[in-house]
Amino acid sequence: MALFSHTCFSKHDDYMTKCSTWKAIAQFIPRDKIIWESFYGDGSSGEHLRSLGFDVVHEPIDFFKEDRGEIIVSNPPFSMKKEVLQRLKLLGKPFIIIAPISTLSTRYMRETFGNEIQIIVPRQRMQFVKIADNGEAHDDGRSNFDSVYFCWRIGLYRDIVFL
Repeated sequence: MALFSHTCFSKHDDYMTKCSTWKAIAQFIPRDKIIWESFYGDGSSGEHLRSLGFDVVHEPIDFFKEDRGEIIVSNPPFSMKKEVLQRLKLLGKPFIIIAPISTLSTRYMRETFGNEIQIIVPRQRMQFVKIADNGEAHDDGRSNFDSVYFCWRIGLYRDIVFL
């Protein structure tokens, strides 16, 4: 372990949501609300939600300074989970966000939402489209961790829903 260096790891949050990821939970997203897909990425996530029939606000604006829509449905940068969750609570809007399942066991999650969070567990490990440093999209889809849909004030019929 003496040769281990944390500098070999880099944060890379450019993982885009596939249409199939939103389609899997479309039945749980309220259709009578304007969705704010609050993290723009390459713009495809908003297009995917629109293709599923949702009314979506999806613009390249700052989530931490703006407030749009009636419900938030998004795949935020995982490196900013704590800050995103705190902002979501402050906004007070219902949300469905994608995050690693390990987020559930964090102190900030417990302190921010207590037992108010509901979870939708996908059938298999979520896969994402990676945007490389050169801007190219790579749909290799390999994720080395499990993610779930964290829901707040959505009114799921149970606290943990398995797809």
